[in-house]
Amino acid sequence: MSHRRLPNTDNARIRALKSAIQKAADTDFPELSFSTSILDEAKSVLTEFERLTTRYQQFYDIQVNAGHSFAKTTHNARIYVSHFIQVLYMCVMRSEIKEEQLDLYGLEDARLVVPDITSHEQLLEWGEKIIRGEYRRISHSGVPIYNPSIAKVNVMFTLFKEGYQTQKLHQKATTCALQEVAAYREKVDKVILVIWEEVEKHNTGLPPEKQLARNREYGIIYY
Repeated sequence: MSHRRLPNTDNARIRALKSAIQKAADTDFPELSFSTSILDEAKSVLTEFERLTTRYQQFYDIQVNAGHSFAKTTHNARIYVSHFIQVLYMCVMRSEIKEEQLDLYGLEDARLVVPDITSHEQLLEWGEKIIRGEYRRISHSGVPIYNPSIAKVNVMFTLFKEGYQTQKLHQKATTCALQEVAAYREKVDKVILVIWEEVEKHNTGLPPEKQLARNREYGIIYY
């Protein structure tokens, strides 16, 4: 007898259950190769597993679609924060802003180099520092920097920050849905295994080729 290969993807698990259920629907009761009790359980498990996998896919699609928009707002925020810092440095080099005022922005040890803001967390950290620092400097009678203005930087940064928080929520929802699917797989695999065991046992007396063909009708997969 060839070796069985249990489904290793969620779609394959669903197909295996559907094959067994459909074959049972097309078979007269006396000729059914597995018990009606496991058939009822298979129907119930299939319904729940399809619900869980569909829910996960919906959350995943939402996350991916939101990710496209988030990538754009992230790009814009990174450009504006970086550009503002560069303009700030030029003002320092032209003596329009005192160098010691860089500590308002947390840039006192940066040596006139734009900090690394490649990650979302770094962009969050430095965006907040730069915006807070500029408003503090202006509140002490400092001349505002323009092109870009801190107001424009703040708009872009706020969009990024809101998108970041939303994306985190999407990721959390997707992860939770995936964990529910993963937790339910054990039950699905157990039902599939019981069906396959009963089918193979029921068809043991058939010639090898006919036995394999009959078993495959119930969704059993062989190497």
